[in-house]
Amino acid sequence: MTLPQRVHITEVGPRDGLQNEKQPVPVDVKVQLCERLLAAGVGNLETTSFVSPKWVPQMADAAEVLARIPRPKGVIVSVLTPNMKGLEGALAAGVDEVVIFGAATEAFSHRNINCSIAESIERFRPVAEGAQARGVRVRGAVSVAFGCPYQGEVPVEDVVDVVKRLADLGCDEIGIADTIGTGTASHVRRVMEAAARAYPIERISGHFHDTYGQAIANIYASLQSGIHRFDTSIAGLGGCPYAKGATGNVATEDVVFLMNGLGIETGLDLDQLVDAGQRISTFLGRKSMSRAGNALAAKKAAAVAAADATA
Repeated sequence: MTLPQRVHITEVGPRDGLQNEKQPVPVDVKVQLCERLLAAGVGNLETTSFVSPKWVPQMADAAEVLARIPRPKGVIVSVLTPNMKGLEGALAAGVDEVVIFGAATEAFSHRNINCSIAESIERFRPVAEGAQARGVRVRGAVSVAFGCPYQGEVPVEDVVDVVKRLADLGCDEIGIADTIGTGTASHVRRVMEAAARAYPIERISGHFHDTYGQAIANIYASLQSGIHRFDTSIAGLGGCPYAKGATGNVATEDVVFLMNGLGIETGLDLDQLVDAGQRISTFLGRKSMSRAGNALAAKKAAAVAAADATA
């Protein structure tokens, strides 16, 4: 199959990435990260979550972060909104898109949000309707679509069922998520192609964690299936509390490096992304999880050192 000429990348590092950090990340650092990502050309920025500070204290500053980040024309600013209270906060902050989610297994749904899949969808119905009434986009996500930490294998038809439920809510986009990073290329193609029979393929996105080092291969398999929308996280930020050894989301730098090599447009500046990834990793006190980012940063540092030596 012919690969797409351009892909759309949603940067989820400030939300899906930082919310997994145990150490508090100051508002200034979050805002600076968002500014660097926007300067690099990010067109859809998943910025924060309007959730209870009791459960996710890292996101307690959601309104302040949104008030301080720039809003370039044409950029979609997204937030996670698990309930009506979250939606109210998101609408007050003037977001462009809200994100809702449903699990592909009953076991994960009960463990994660303490209700059945059907109940979770009904909880999100007023959220979706409220957002749509205000002209705000709604993006849905199907969690544990390629493997569940409690159930194990996930039947493809179960994933498709949740896709149909989210489609019924009027979602503008639906992401198929490998929450614990166990998916492999052939499995990804089967799931994506099945989902595309139930929902427009141009509105399906892939969300891959890199726990087993398969995220880039899974993105390539998605490209072969006709998918051209992906979630990525700067420096590979993120993780999953339900999967031991989870290493976070696929790194934005690695995905852009792949796309550049394939001649696929992203609209993103890789050098600026590498800088953003290195800076946030330095603040967090650890090495970036992006292999391309680390390699390019090391190459740049070596070039600077060589230039200084000959100056």
